[in-house]
Amino acid sequence: MAKRVAVIDIGSNSIRMVVYEKTSRFAFHILYETKSRVRLSEGAYQNGNSLQEVPMQRALDSLSNFITIISSYKARKTLCVATSALRDAPNKKNFILRVKNSLGLKIKIIDGKRESYLGAIACANLLPKQNNALSVDIGGGSTEFSLINEKDIKNNISLSLGTVRIKELFFDNNDLDGAIKYIDSKLIELNSIKAVNLIGIGGTFRAISMALMKFNNYPFKKLHAYESNYEEFDKFLTIILNSNEDDLKNLNIKKNRLDVIKPGALILQRIIIKIKIKTLITSGVGVREGVYLADMLRNSKDKLPNNYNTSVRYILDSHIDNIAYSNQLCKVAKSLFDISHEKLDIDKKYRYELAVAAKLCMSGSNMHFYSQYKHSYHLIQDALEFGFTHKQTTLIATLIKYAKRKLPSSSHIQKYKNLLPNIDSLNYLSSLLSISISLLSHQPKNIDFNIAFKNDIFEINSKNSLYLAKESLKKIDLTNNITIKFIY
Repeated sequence: MAKRVAVIDIGSNSIRMVVYEKTSRFAFHILYETKSRVRLSEGAYQNGNSLQEVPMQRALDSLSNFITIISSYKARKTLCVATSALRDAPNKKNFILRVKNSLGLKIKIIDGKRESYLGAIACANLLPKQNNALSVDIGGGSTEFSLINEKDIKNNISLSLGTVRIKELFFDNNDLDGAIKYIDSKLIELNSIKAVNLIGIGGTFRAISMALMKFNNYPFKKLHAYESNYEEFDKFLTIILNSNEDDLKNLNIKKNRLDVIKPGALILQRIIIKIKIKTLITSGVGVREGVYLADMLRNSKDKLPNNYNTSVRYILDSHIDNIAYSNQLCKVAKSLFDISHEKLDIDKKYRYELAVAAKLCMSGSNMHFYSQYKHSYHLIQDALEFGFTHKQTTLIATLIKYAKRKLPSSSHIQKYKNLLPNIDSLNYLSSLLSISISLLSHQPKNIDFNIAFKNDIFEINSKNSLYLAKESLKKIDLTNNITIKFIY
């Protein structure tokens, strides 16, 4: 697979383009992303699904600009797919030929089941592990569904429900009852589907989730993997449906979505009522990532390896020079945790977050050594994108922010109180990371000490003096129930 790959997703409402770069076999990051709200399907549903000239020209102009951007990033491969607007259009061949002749770009029209599957493999690989989850991708012309259990995907379904379609057929005629009847008639195909969690894909779901986050003053500024419960989400959908344009603006709905947000909210509300969903998870990934992953993982059954995280690997590849030292920090932190967590009554589940924090805590050092933990903190908040819940990312970033320093501040804990563990667990984990860094102050080729936990005391046994470690430990704050003793 080429190191740099561009993916273009031509939808009914928007055309999106991403340039991805691989940093190692299964690790990648986004170099560039943009979208153009060309409304390719505008006017189509009132004209037998035929694409109209003005939106087709908008799409052609947008794609021309995308090709220029792709060339500037020297991407060696471009994958371009089209969904509902084109597959439903009687005149699709005309548009495809115009694009090919003008730009040299080949468009692959994917059917609804394939579109559903591509969105689902992105969620299965790049969200925290999901069980009994239904992915829902509400687009402009269609809505796709898949059932996800861990990385297994089944029941790929596509229905002719979309925000632009419902707007033009019903909302433009003030026919709310007709819209509900139409939506419910399509959703009959989901009668056999049972799921507890709903994963929302696509611009409509992301726009609603982003507005809900701001409405609730949510402290963590990341949309991917944002979770909400049925009650608060359904209540917010009702607020959207009862709002006028000014109210929608006050709810932080962007101007270019004002005319389609209500149709999208109605579709979503009817879905979660029918399926009786408990939890809703927002996906920042979808068809584009699915296209990329299907290409990258074509020899791996569309699955990343078990116990592999592409974001952790990307950060290691791109931001950490001394991988051996990073691995040592991780090993020492896990050892400290393993011998003490039961006695100190700390949940074993936090071992993973501590290990990741130890492995990545030096990632900011290549930006500025003297403020490396601050840079690492911000990098982790932003770049630890895939496979983690918001609680996990917040904990990992917090441990790194306060590494080799004081314990987490009360103001920080207050800001993220709903995302962090209790203060005793947090201080314990923070102390273990700081101890690990201090014990390896001399950066040995191989770990040259043993650790035991006896009578609530960490005993460090080494043939070497560990002078730098002792000096370092004197400078850091540790939680009250941790004591360290050096034995020779």
